[in-house]
Amino acid sequence: MGNALVTSRARVIAFYLPQFHPIPENDEWWGPGFTEWRNVAKARPLYRGHYQPHIPADLGFYDLRVPETRWAQADLAKAYGIEGFAYWHYWFAGRRILQRPFQEVLDMKEPDLPFCLAWANQSWTGIWHGLSDKILIEQTYPGTADYRAHFNALLPALTDARYITVDGKPLFYVFQPTGLPDARQFTDVWRELALKAGLKGLYLVGEMPLTSSAGEWGFDAAVDTSGLLRLITRRPWRRPLDRIRWERKKLFRRPTIVQYKDVCENFVTNRAGGAPHVDRHLSLLPGWDNTPRSGLNGLVLHGSTPEHFRRQVRRALSLGTEEPVEHRLLFLKSWNEWAEGNYMEPDLRFGHGYLEVLRAELLRVS
Repeated sequence: MGNALVTSRARVIAFYLPQFHPIPENDEWWGPGFTEWRNVAKARPLYRGHYQPHIPADLGFYDLRVPETRWAQADLAKAYGIEGFAYWHYWFAGRRILQRPFQEVLDMKEPDLPFCLAWANQSWTGIWHGLSDKILIEQTYPGTADYRAHFNALLPALTDARYITVDGKPLFYVFQPTGLPDARQFTDVWRELALKAGLKGLYLVGEMPLTSSAGEWGFDAAVDTSGLLRLITRRPWRRPLDRIRWERKKLFRRPTIVQYKDVCENFVTNRAGGAPHVDRHLSLLPGWDNTPRSGLNGLVLHGSTPEHFRRQVRRALSLGTEEPVEHRLLFLKSWNEWAEGNYMEPDLRFGHGYLEVLRAELLRVS
């Protein structure tokens, strides 16, 4: 379990976005020197009381090519009870992108924070600039030869001493199992290759709705992150925010607005009759505001605070307490997705507030 706190009530794994450094593809699509920070810095409030822009505090507008930045991130995560990072990994039929930060972590053997990989197996579109129908890189699945090449490319990471395991098996996360043309074929090939490579096997986790069974798809466990979307579609959330008066009562476009305090606990979903943390792991969401990317087409979880986040963490930690900590995985979305207002790194408004809440609840005696 690597550097996880021995008294922790769960194993928290935070998704990590490697977007914060220039790459040729982004230079071509969005202009020279583009990184996610460009969207973050240009954001402006779109309604009264809208918290924008979000400005980083301790770490500043960092460049992930700088080792000291990665070390500082790891030190923060360890200090506040996060076991490790799940680095988003991009593989497009042999083409890799944004791989430099993680590759340097692997090659340099630093920092010593545990890690795993999460395959973001979706096509890249222009959604960051509100152009969702523009395909930048299409995700394709050529077949078993590509699955084998993919596994072999990642084998140095899977065998690294820092790699996060469950029951001794390296954990690999798939963002869209339902996007695979034959999920069973993928998982069977990878499990066979893992055993041939001398691993104990693989612990495969995928994002799936509550109606899906991880085992039927060839996975060991599922994570359901659709709870918030279901709430939005089932209830009339698009109404004026409480206590917000629109100047001169003019009607104008604004993003979809949801009160974070109303949904933060509901986002922690659990399959009825199931075993939380074993066949269905839980997730945490400190906030959401993707208007820096999508503008008026975005979604805002308005009014997120560390204390509201505490309610969500407490609910997640109250489930599955009879299970061994080895299996109590909590996926934190996320460590640093700043352009989605979805991060744990310190900002100028709340400082270390979210991190302090997480640590306090992980160490709290039930």
